[in-house]
Amino acid sequence: MLLHRRELLAGLIACATAPAAAIAAPATGDTRGLYGPVADKFPIGAVNLSRINPAFLRAQVPYASREPAGTIVVDPRRHYLYFINGDGTAMRYGVGVGRQGFAWKGTATINSKQEWPDWYPPKEMLERQPELMKSMKELRSGIGMPGGLRNPLGARAMYLWQNNKDTLFRIHGTTEPWTIGTNASSGCIRMINQDAIDLYNRVTPGARVVVLGSGAANEIAIGPSSGTPAPQPQVSQASAPPPAARVQPAAAAASRAPLGLNPYPMDRTW
Repeated sequence: MLLHRRELLAGLIACATAPAAAIAAPATGDTRGLYGPVADKFPIGAVNLSRINPAFLRAQVPYASREPAGTIVVDPRRHYLYFINGDGTAMRYGVGVGRQGFAWKGTATINSKQEWPDWYPPKEMLERQPELMKSMKELRSGIGMPGGLRNPLGARAMYLWQNNKDTLFRIHGTTEPWTIGTNASSGCIRMINQDAIDLYNRVTPGARVVVLGSGAANEIAIGPSSGTPAPQPQVSQASAPPPAARVQPAAAAASRAPLGLNPYPMDRTW
């Protein structure tokens, strides 16, 4: 399904803002270890799990799907993202999506992925929120915010392309983990930083992404039929993948970007 310019602009602005909403709920002991501090380029603090519904924490779950291993399936209506393992299971992550669900459905591919990505807000956003300019710098692709702990794209970003064009939609981390499991932004798929890192280590550039519609019918993958979050299954530290080799995102993007498009797929209109 092709994206229209209005949808692209919605996705562009999507990755930036979210209200401070929270869900108070206890977390199980098995999951706390998945969300502790992370020693990374920028140190990531432990997540306050009391503000997140435990149904939206990472878990390996049974998941029958016709999609091959390595595919990402996003279910915006239930606020879940699934990484298909290929053995009848999937790694399931809670996500935050747009206030109206998600701006589009269909298939895309992961064109590239980046650690601590820069963020390039559109000109319209800077005009509406001039206070953002104090956080902006002249970067390699224009005026933007360097990657870091205050960057709204979080610790990792995966860039969705469709028909050899940047959709301007991203799967990315967040500075507001309490918004996971809610409709809290205008469009992009946001994850807890620890989950975004875990998915980043599993997914490879070129991977297929399927975004399901917001209706009750699920024609791509077969998951829970209820609109309520499924009970939290038991998880284990052993489910974490081995450390992945570092990817050079700029080179990967350049090898796929058509002539005339920015080789570094950032959050701006081209």
